[in-house]
Amino acid sequence: MKRIGIICKAGRAEPVEILRELLPWLKERGAEVFIDSETAPSLEMKGYPRSEIPSLSEVIVVFGGDGTLLSVARVACEKEVPILGVNLGGLGFITEVPRTAIFDALEIVLSGRSAHEDRLMLTARVQRGGERVAEYSALNDVVINKGALARIIELETFVDGRYVTDFRADGLIVSTPTGSTAYNLSADGPILYPTTGCVILTPICPHMLTNRPIVLPDDVVIEACLKSPAEDVLLTVDGQVGFSLRRDDRIVIEKSPFRTRLLIPRERNFFNVLRTKLKWGER
Repeated sequence: MKRIGIICKAGRAEPVEILRELLPWLKERGAEVFIDSETAPSLEMKGYPRSEIPSLSEVIVVFGGDGTLLSVARVACEKEVPILGVNLGGLGFITEVPRTAIFDALEIVLSGRSAHEDRLMLTARVQRGGERVAEYSALNDVVINKGALARIIELETFVDGRYVTDFRADGLIVSTPTGSTAYNLSADGPILYPTTGCVILTPICPHMLTNRPIVLPDDVVIEACLKSPAEDVLLTVDGQVGFSLRRDDRIVIEKSPFRTRLLIPRERNFFNVLRTKLKWGER
């Protein structure tokens, strides 16, 4: 791999400091680098829009936290470009490479010896009056939730056309295994192994305590129709993209035809990640 895309969390000085040392190292190894247009001016280099970098690159290196990687995954998935996440943020469930291991990790990636995981993604469509008014891809989750001052919302929910229930809750999360450690976990949903072929349907603060999360096969089609008045109700994708919903909007969520390929250039055990990030076993 010789064409390297680099996308950094905006407004952070740390990625620029790293790149001042990393770019000469990459050049020595014959790599051609494409840096996002927000970061490039600080390095006095030509920059490229994030949307164009997947078409130019054989691999994309992301400097930031999980949020930065999620935004890149939605842009890169259609081109099937593998992503290496360098953790400059907090927990870092999917940006696993620490700053101290960047050069070793890239040495493995450039040699083509890096292991990888293909992660399930979701497609969410909003249908209004029989027309599609919005469509998004998600690596972590698709969430229907109400604003801070809105009342409990009612969502008539179906799986593969079969009626499930009317959820009366603050909202509903449809999560991938990758997203199971994100909002889903905060809402008492289960943790799934990242490469499991499942999705999770998790109500947020349901009015009925017997409404519990359910794990479903990843090939089902989930539909939720907003039956209550739309008082500040949003569809959010990976916690980053929002779309205002109206009463009787139908949200259709299913497995995306695309996947996110995450590079794993070093020994990694998911249970070690859980122990480290979630402090399992500590007292």
